[in-house]
Amino acid sequence: MIALQFWVPDRVYFEPSAKETIVGKRILAFCEDKNIPILHTTSHNQVRGLPGKDEKAKYAAAKKTLIVGTKKSLQLEVCKPSAHYQFSLMTNCPGNCEYCYLFTTQGKKPYVRVYVNMEDLFHTIDKYIEKRLPHATMFEAASTGDPLAVEHITGTLKDTIEHFGTLNRGRLRVVTKFSNVDSLLDAKHNGHTRFRFSINSQHVIKNFEHNVDDLEERLQAAAKIAKAGYPLGFIIAPIILHENWEKGYREMLERLHDYLSFKKKSVITFELIQHRFTMNAKKIIEERFPNTNLEMNPHKRVKKWGKYGRVKYVYKKEEVIEAKEYIEELIKKHFPYSHIQYFT
Repeated sequence: MIALQFWVPDRVYFEPSAKETIVGKRILAFCEDKNIPILHTTSHNQVRGLPGKDEKAKYAAAKKTLIVGTKKSLQLEVCKPSAHYQFSLMTNCPGNCEYCYLFTTQGKKPYVRVYVNMEDLFHTIDKYIEKRLPHATMFEAASTGDPLAVEHITGTLKDTIEHFGTLNRGRLRVVTKFSNVDSLLDAKHNGHTRFRFSINSQHVIKNFEHNVDDLEERLQAAAKIAKAGYPLGFIIAPIILHENWEKGYREMLERLHDYLSFKKKSVITFELIQHRFTMNAKKIIEERFPNTNLEMNPHKRVKKWGKYGRVKYVYKKEEVIEAKEYIEELIKKHFPYSHIQYFT
């Protein structure tokens, strides 16, 4: 397969203070090298006037727009079940997955935002670790976006990995649908970052995941990460019960086993997440993807109360049990030393 080209934005907006930071200067150099128009905004939360005659066109323009700012609020949110806390290197991502849960939380701001005040972030992380001593504290870096997607522009994921490499009681988790890991292979991670790849059946990737790397490229990248000594994990999400889903997920795990045959006795983690949607996300998805085949019929689902009182629609109990037992059995067959962290 031909590797997906690195994402290049059509336009880049800077907050005034962002240009003077180390990361801001990196991004400026990238823009100058690629002849990308540089614009200005007073706030990364206030970007208006993007081109597009309708919602679909405006969304497409936003996905090609990069906003460079400083993160003002450094109070970290709890991140269950994957970590103790989450923080943002970015918000949203260049990927264009039809089911993305960020439609619920970031629906009105689909442009890609990156944050450049890394010293503030690292100081905050260190303080949160101190509060929980002598216990170790786990942090998730990819809850609000995919930082690997813009790593060739920012370099902040490597900065973060190397910062965690110096921390005795801090651990980092990151997840991605991209494969451009080469710049991270020599990072001084000291085994403190668990690198996870989001994977899915070929049906889901082909029909619902756009502008991200394909399964083979992600698996190739996973093998590189494993050989570089990072702890490794996979998120199978969202699990979608499409036609012949059993065959699709079986073939996916067989391909994963082929790529990681050299890691037979390693503890690889798995996180399993079934497809869910909110009615607000359904509305936005149908506006942005008017021809979507994503099944979002609330009458075929059951309600589940989520964070902040949101109602999510998930699969029926008997369907969940069937999918859970089937996929977990496949994982245990191919990866007997693996650890399934949760199914939700």
